Order: sequence, then C-alpha cells, then structure tokens
Amino acid sequence: MHHLIADMPVYAAPTATVFEDMPGKMRRLAIEQPDAPAVTDDHGTWTRRELMAQAHRIAHRLLACGLQRGDTVAVLAANSREYIALLTGTLAAGGCIVPLSGLATGETLALMIDDCDTRFLFCDRSYGENLPPLPGIPDGHRVLLDSDTDAHDALALPNWLGDAADTAPDIQLTEDDAFNIIYSSGTTGRPKGIVHDHRLRTRQYDRFVKMGFVPGCVTLLATPIYSNTTMVALLPTLQGGGHVVLMSKFNAAGYLALAEQYRVTHTILIPVQYQRLLAEEAFDRTDLSSFKLKMSSGAPLRSPVIRDLVARWPGTLLEVYGMTEGGGSTVLNCTAFPDKWDSVGQAGEGTTLHVIDEQGNILPPNTAGELVGRGGTMMRGYYKRPDQNEDIVWRDAEGQVYFRTGDMARIDEQGFVYLLDRRKDMILSGGFNIYAEDLEKVLASHDAVADVAVIAVPSDAWGETPYGIVVLKAGAQISADDLKHWANERLGKTQRLSALEFRDELPRNPLGKIMKRELRAPFWDNDV
Repeated sequence: MHHLIADMPVYAAPTATVFEDMPGKMRRLAIEQPDAPAVTDDHGTWTRRELMAQAHRIAHRLLACGLQRGDTVAVLAANSREYIALLTGTLAAGGCIVPLSGLATGETLALMIDDCDTRFLFCDRSYGENLPPLPGIPDGHRVLLDSDTDAHDALALPNWLGDAADTAPDIQLTEDDAFNIIYSSGTTGRPKGIVHDHRLRTRQYDRFVKMGFVPGCVTLLATPIYSNTTMVALLPTLQGGGHVVLMSKFNAAGYLALAEQYRVTHTILIPVQYQRLLAEEAFDRTDLSSFKLKMSSGAPLRSPVIRDLVARWPGTLLEVYGMTEGGGSTVLNCTAFPDKWDSVGQAGEGTTLHVIDEQGNILPPNTAGELVGRGGTMMRGYYKRPDQNEDIVWRDAEGQVYFRTGDMARIDEQGFVYLLDRRKDMILSGGFNIYAEDLEKVLASHDAVADVAVIAVPSDAWGETPYGIVVLKAGAQISADDLKHWANERLGKTQRLSALEFRDELPRNPLGKIMKRELRAPFWDNDV
C-alpha cells in the first residue's frame, strides 16, 4: 500500500517552509494548553490533553495490530470525538485515513473498502449492520466507535484499546506520506479514491490560518467528516488550536442553539443548510454576533441567499469553489464584492486558472470554455488508477500540470470566475450552447422561487431544449406558465425555456449538489 502511494506523481511544487505534521502541531498545543477545549460532540467535550491521549492510544494499538507506514484505516461513522481521535491517531501512527459515506449503499461501501486495501474498519454500530461480509478485514480489526459493548463481528473501542499507552509513538512523518483517501461522490461505476498527502493538508492549513483559525476560534461543523468540505474547516481548527463543535446530524434549530451557546466564530455549510437556517423561526432572535467567518461550498450559493446572509448574519461570508482533487480553487468574499455575487470569486492563494477550448488552447477573458487550474494543493492521484490520473491532466506550453475541472466557465478581466455548467450538463439546442446556470440565475431571482434546476430534454425541432424544474417558496402564488413567461422575457432568444414544472423538492447529494442525472432520466429513452 505505501509503495503504491509513494510511486504516485507529485503534481504540486516542493514545500519551501519547514514541515510540521498535523499530529505534531496538535501535540505541541496540548502541551502548551492541556485543559483548553478541543472537540465537543453530542455527548460532551474533550480537552486537548484528553483528545491527544485517546489519539495516541489508538496509534499504539494500530501499530500493535500490524499497521505499517502508509496503510489505510477506513472509518464509517457519524461525527464524534472518537472520530477525531481516530483520524489523529491514524496519522500519528503513520497511517492513511479513509473516511466513508454513511449514505452509500452496502455494496458501494464494500467496493470502497476493498479498493483501498484496508485491513482496519472502524464504524458506528448502526452503519456496520448494513455492510455485507468483508473478507479483507481480519478478526479483531473491526471496531465499534460508538459502543462500549462488543458485537458478534466487532470489538467495542474501549475493549479494542485495552491498556494501550497514551504517549506519542516514535513516528516521523514527511510531507510525501499519505494523509487520506476520499472517495468521489459519483453515482455510476466504481468510486475513485482521491489521495491527499501531508503536503496538501499542510498547505491548506497555511492558507486558512490567515482566516482566523487560531487559538480561541470556535468552529461549528454540521456536515459529515467524510466530506472534503468539512475537512477544509476541521483540520485548520484542530491544527490552529481552536475548538471544534460537531453535530452528528444537522437540524436548523439545533445548529442555532449551539452557535449561541458556544459563541461560535467559524463555520462551513452547504447552500441548502444556509437556506434552512435563514428560514428557521428562531434565526432572528439567536445571538450570532460572535461569528467572524462563514464559508459555503459544495454547490453554487445563489445571489438571493447571499443577500440574506450578508444582511442578517454577522461576519465575513466566503464562497469557496474547488474540487476534492485540488488544482483549481476560487474564493469569493461576498461581503467585500457585492457586485460579483454571480461569480465564485477569484483564484485562491497560489492558484493559477485558465479557460481552455476543446483543442486545449487558452481562451481570452469572458470566453466560455473548460476551467483548468493548478496550485499548491493538488492530489497525488486516483488510488490504483494511473490511466484516470492522466484523464484529468492538461499541460500548458511549459509542461506544467493543471487539473481539468469538468466545469464550463468564463473568467472576466478582474479574474472573477463565472461557472456556466458542467460539461456533461450543457444544453445543445439548435446548434447553440446553452448554459443552464444562466437560466437558473434568472429563475432564482424571482421572489416566488426557492430552488431551481434547468435540464436538457429532447426536442424534435432543436435536438435538445431547456426545461425548468422549480420549487416554490411556501405560500407563493404563481402558475408555471406565468413564471416561464416571466423568465423568457429576461432570457435571450436562444435560451428560452420550452416548459416549466413545479415540484416539492429537488434531488440532492449529501453535499447539496442537484442530481441532474436523476432529473433528466425520465425524459430520455437512454440514461444521459
């Protein structure tokens, strides 16, 4: 396993600063302020000393069970203190953490567990019950994170730990060591494992510490740890000496209560969570004055939601765009640039972005094409898929590697990036390229619209034609024909909607992205 990752290409440039690994930073912080709160979950709070003691016990037990440098440790669990200790302990032992989605099917999870070559599985009892037999996990290497009693095929965490030492193991990490494998959220085929090394995670910390992830910050997380969105805020908080407050499952009223109770300063959420919070009856009477930074990621943040957040929720609002693979990333300071809310911001620190055509040529400003990017935070590659590594790569004239995003976009003269569509979701109608995002922005600007998606449906006259699917706000009074007519008056002649329907909700993946494949499928004879 370790040799497979060691043999992967290193796309990012070498680190110029002295490397300090994440467990080392956390260990130092625990010595400096042992009684400072480190992580809070549904069941209580651990101090820095308590967190690191548990992490070290896990590290020693993994090593005693035969963990070798670079070996993977899979985890399938809800957000908890034990999850954070397992993540930290795995790294401290020289291992690579593999967080798995609790929403995936048992069959898909088994594929991921087999694919990452792990011999260790840590899971919550309820998640473990849905798994098929896993022949790759030896007896004694399947552990329950949320239980004090053994199951027929798994040991409770306290029983597995036994009398393991709580001192730091003698493991010296390098920036080339594997940090994690995060599996893609694709809905077809065998999921791809995206390998991040310590170099990438250290550079993320170096960027985010400038956003106030320092001692005294309190970060409230209500998205699952298996998501890279969550990692973006979780890891800098742990390394920066802040206090992480975890929700095992998001609900708007509970989030607001925690935010007020713990005087939360930082958070990252997906757009649909922001919408639910703004609509929550208790929102305007909740004290959110401690907030310094709110981040949004995972899906586009619409202008009406941004306007509401800026007006009603204290602190800076940043929209963060990027791929789990790394490469191209952008940041939009919504508070500072109210005239750029339709964009996803400018290139992040150390990032270079271009828009290219089908032949791979760089296009001038305000020309639509595929967005590509490179920077200091780039994955090592897809685990055991060297052929697919090359598929994501575009090289400039100097041979520098950029990652293809698969997103159609344009970049204006000030460097602000405007996403137009996924390449595969672009509508080809009568010889014209139509970007659903343009139509969705118009529909979303109507006061009656709560959520919207535009897809391609078959057309005898045009090949494909735009079709709108809208969720109305509670109590809204407008017909589908009237809304379609209103939108078409504001769209170009080639962009106009052929039809529009209302639904109660849109299908979304766990990170809030609309699953357009599901929306398109009923309209086509074959799956598109």
